[in-house]
Amino acid sequence: MADTTKMDKLVALSKRRGFFYPGSDLYGGLANTYDYGPMGTELLRNIKNLWWEYFVTKRADMVGLDAGIISHHKIWEASGHVAGFADAMVDCKNCKTRMRADHLIEDALHQPVEGLSNEKLDELITSNKIKCPVCGKSDWTKVRKFNLLFPVQLGIVEGEGGAGYLRGETAQGIFVNFQNIINSDSTVG
Repeated sequence: MADTTKMDKLVALSKRRGFFYPGSDLYGGLANTYDYGPMGTELLRNIKNLWWEYFVTKRADMVGLDAGIISHHKIWEASGHVAGFADAMVDCKNCKTRMRADHLIEDALHQPVEGLSNEKLDELITSNKIKCPVCGKSDWTKVRKFNLLFPVQLGIVEGEGGAGYLRGETAQGIFVNFQNIINSDSTVG
């Protein structure tokens, strides 16, 4: 409770001072989103500039790249992310806490379960009557695949040709643009 109170106070102070605001706050908020206020924008810009100077500008072996956050679906198919970039998730029916099934089992049973099927994970949760770490109940949904890529529709016509994904990992832009950077005449430094 004390940690929650401290966090609530910190969030309230940050909002009052203009560091950040809950996303879509005017309309009740949108979970897990936020907007930077005037002070937060300045702080973020200063941190980015310091990071960029230290890790890119001051190094002769580095160049900058600012890649888009949405990529064509073929990039994510080729990298294997569409087929395999997913976690097995389970929800507590009582308190609605969502958790990775493997973490729930490993924390409760202290045994690795990587690579097990959703059915086997379900069986382990049920047969061991694993309790929710939040509410203490043992009433879980079935384990299901939770794709970590966020699909978006590009353009106004639906279909595979317009499918894309928000960038699932920050390094993807490096891989996609590597040959372009090698072939460019620009040098930094």
